Amino acid sequence: MPRVALVTGSTSGIGLAIADALAGSGCNVVINSFTDRPEDHELARDIARKNGVEAIYVRADMAKGEDCRALVASAAARFGSVDILVNNAGIQHVAPVEDFPVARWDAILAINLSSSFHTIAAALPLMRKAGWGRIVNIASAHGLVASPYKAAYVAAKHGVLGLTKTAALEVATSGITCNAICPGYVLTPLVEAQIPDQMKAHGMDRETVIREVMLERQPTGQFVTVEQIGSTALWLCSEAASQVNGTHISVDGGWTAQ
Repeated sequence: MPRVALVTGSTSGIGLAIADALAGSGCNVVINSFTDRPEDHELARDIARKNGVEAIYVRADMAKGEDCRALVASAAARFGSVDILVNNAGIQHVAPVEDFPVARWDAILAINLSSSFHTIAAALPLMRKAGWGRIVNIASAHGLVASPYKAAYVAAKHGVLGLTKTAALEVATSGITCNAICPGYVLTPLVEAQIPDQMKAHGMDRETVIREVMLERQPTGQFVTVEQIGSTALWLCSEAASQVNGTHISVDGGWTAQ
């Protein structure tokens, strides 16, 4: 039977690339976002057609614990289990600590951290029953180091790494692993959309903004690609990584080596 993979926040960018990589390896896939548009369901059909697997879209608001747990239940009801869980859903807001909107703090902590707790808690009984499972949490370079004005995001991503380690210890004898990926700057549609504003704000051309503003901390001077994150997640879900547990893999061009 094919493995069943659930990827949160997966209609674009990193999440979509991971879902596509897992489908390409033969997994049936559940993709997710907070909308419920015809194009969301069509995206799942595209993944299925492209990779010769089954794929569905399930709406869930990852800020709500009950939605997170219902998402896992929906995946299990459709496919019988959840073998692979990738927690990718996330949002961002930038402001000084003293000006940080409380509602944005609460939302970032809920979506970037608490959602992973809820999905892991819901998926673990299924994985324990099967005697096999893979949990991959998408953290960030900001799970290891900080930047100004990103208090909620940095706090949440540090929390993701703590959750990863704790869950890994609890499942260590169950055939299940739990690990995190810490990307640096990845050229996703959301990041691409920021470039014109950065050009205007700094009075720079595109190449200069990318080099001197966005990629200043990445020694390679290059964006990470979504395909590279997808391949890393795929490896963590393989038998080759069965003894990789409770750790993180940085894919950041050397950012956190500094």
